[in-house]
Amino acid sequence: MARILIIGGHGKVALRLAPQLVARGDTVTSLIRNPAHETEVAATGAAPLVADVELLDVDQLTNVVAGNDAVVWSAGAGGGDAGRTYAVDRDAAIRSMDAAAAADVRRYVMVSYFGARVDHGVPEGDSFFAYAEAKAAADAHLRASGLDWTIVAPSALTLEEPTGLIDAAADAAGSVPRADVASVIVAALSDPRTVHRTIRFNTGVVPIEVAIAG
Repeated sequence: MARILIIGGHGKVALRLAPQLVARGDTVTSLIRNPAHETEVAATGAAPLVADVELLDVDQLTNVVAGNDAVVWSAGAGGGDAGRTYAVDRDAAIRSMDAAAAADVRRYVMVSYFGARVDHGVPEGDSFFAYAEAKAAADAHLRASGLDWTIVAPSALTLEEPTGLIDAAADAAGSVPRADVASVIVAALSDPRTVHRTIRFNTGVVPIEVAIAG
């Protein structure tokens, strides 16, 4: 059993991830910004830790990460303000990777999105541009970090019931329930074959554990 730190513990994926990890016997800490969310996060079985990842420097994040076996980045600025998007989705994410390396916490799972890449093709005037740029930079830093990383890159997220079935070979984005994204993260943490891989996926017909095995 492992000690897992979820950064962005009140997000819709994270709230579905924590109970799955706890159910398999992991000890989960969920980093959250808003103390008003402590009760909801605690109800998942995770221990809430209140701190604003946007404001923590590398040394402070190293102290937060230390003692865990894996980090899951599931935080995000939520769009809207480009400056805050860069501050959280790029800069804070990169600091968390540097902190994981400094704390010798090798396993790191990044929640990205299906189309994330340096040549994402989003026009600069598009409201999605800052997010696309931020995720591309964060993913690139992770790949070069020396950590045992996995990038989980789902297509459009829904609140539908989970199916446990995905398509990890799709060429174009579709959609996938958030609960299935959480299950992909759990499966990736359990499967060393997912290290140093980017897993892009939609809802499909293949069981998650089979689909991510590569």
